[in-house]
Amino acid sequence: MSTFTPPAPPKYSEASTKVKAAKLITDVLAPANLVIALLLLVGWHSTNNFTGVAWGLVGALFCGIIPITIVQLGVRRGRLTDKHVRVRKQRIVPLATSLVSVVVGIVLLYVLDAPSEVSALVVAMLVGLASTLAVTVWWQISAHNAVAGGTVMILLLVFGQAVLPAILIVLAVGWSRRVLKAHTLAQLCCGTALGAISAVVFTLLR
Repeated sequence: MSTFTPPAPPKYSEASTKVKAAKLITDVLAPANLVIALLLLVGWHSTNNFTGVAWGLVGALFCGIIPITIVQLGVRRGRLTDKHVRVRKQRIVPLATSLVSVVVGIVLLYVLDAPSEVSALVVAMLVGLASTLAVTVWWQISAHNAVAGGTVMILLLVFGQAVLPAILIVLAVGWSRRVLKAHTLAQLCCGTALGAISAVVFTLLR
């Protein structure tokens, strides 16, 4: 008679499940993804048709797609540890390079006479990115929460109370970054507050 005993199934681990959920939220609600989504939504709102979406896509190219491509190239070449750039000192070059990309996007949008809301949003993103870079030089503020905070505030300014549940985005992002031990509570709160700068600039320029 065979004495083979099948291996026991792996035990359920609440901790590992929490970490997996946190990683998923961190990836799905990453800054580049939020930036791209916000530009497309505001672009559509600016004209109420797909022409505005096209303008938003132009902004998304310079504010989201090119910056994340820069990070991915850095990871592939071994200059960055990961796509979320956990090491503070490694963030400075990608952030600075992204600033250049956003500036080019702003110039292009103004030259092509893009809708004011789209141009204002890209300028607001430039200010937010520059502020994040300035703080990152000496402290690891949460870029995830800065973008999440700015995104939610601008959504509320554009679409009103209908998007109030979007506040959950900030809470979910903050929770995920804390679970992954990427930031302290202070860094998360300050990052969220930093997002308000982008919202103020957007309000003034739209």
